[in-house]
Amino acid sequence: MIAPSRARRVWTALDARLALHNFLYEVPAYANTLPYVLGAITLIGLVILVGTGILLGQFYAPDPSVANQSIRTIITQVPAGEVIRGIHIWTAHLTMIVLVLHVMRVYATGAYRFPREANWVVGVALLATMLALFFTGAVLRWDQEAIEALEHNVEFAALLGVFGGWFSPAFSSHVPLLTRLYMAHVGLLPLVLFMLLVAHVYLVRQHGISPHLTRTEPAGAHYTFAHHLKKAVGYGCIMLGLGLALSVVFPSGEGPAPVAGIEVTKPPWIFLPLYGLENLFGLQGLWGAPVFFLWLLAVPFLDRGRAPGWKGRRRALAAGAAVLAVLIGLGLYAWRRQPVAHLH
Repeated sequence: MIAPSRARRVWTALDARLALHNFLYEVPAYANTLPYVLGAITLIGLVILVGTGILLGQFYAPDPSVANQSIRTIITQVPAGEVIRGIHIWTAHLTMIVLVLHVMRVYATGAYRFPREANWVVGVALLATMLALFFTGAVLRWDQEAIEALEHNVEFAALLGVFGGWFSPAFSSHVPLLTRLYMAHVGLLPLVLFMLLVAHVYLVRQHGISPHLTRTEPAGAHYTFAHHLKKAVGYGCIMLGLGLALSVVFPSGEGPAPVAGIEVTKPPWIFLPLYGLENLFGLQGLWGAPVFFLWLLAVPFLDRGRAPGWKGRRRALAAGAAVLAVLIGLGLYAWRRQPVAHLH
């Protein structure tokens, strides 16, 4: 155990070089409650995903002819490969759940209002990037569900016209689209995510934790951001343990090698509302995704109310509840329906 005086010297030396005292700024007590720690838990989930992803990337071959087999090799021949892959997959699902809850909390409490509009926009971009990472990760599994997702990717690129060129096979005909999506999953998207996270953390540091709608801080209550991080790390350990347990109890396995041109699967839960729109409107239903994100981006500029408390949030909450009900309804509709062919 390090002596207190020595630990103090180590802290002083590190702080002089890394300015760690910037993370000791005061935060309100409610910032350490679970609803306000969800964003930091998402960050811990990303750390777990990066660690397990680096390990898996050493054994994955992003070529359509061998990708499926390389995953089988990870499962059967790499020491603890099946467990590490299971943690990666289950943590991805858990992280997305926590992220969605975080977005819902920020929306419900109106934390996007002045002066935090820019951070809301950054957060929406983070949500889109996380969904892109989730999508590309699902494609990398290279089973039947993966190839159908890839074919939808190609069709959506066609709908976007010139703006979807990068997503089309014709952009680089001599390099398989799977390989390019792998590059996006391990290189481009993490880079974008990192830059957005830096901006997000910077803006939180500048504006502080958003005010609570109803609670006022008692005099003399002092907490620092370090308490916030400790809470997040604790919940992150729970997430890691849950991911490990799920990977052992419900191993992910690997589906058969994909067959192009057929549609017999449905997408992961997070994309079911979009799949429901496809069932109703065909491929044109994919336009629901950009419409949803445009609405999210517009939220701070549509809701200009400043009234305090939950009563001042009635209209915004009603609008959010309506959107959430539509998403849940579409998801349940898609979940209950048999797989439907959308591609031509």
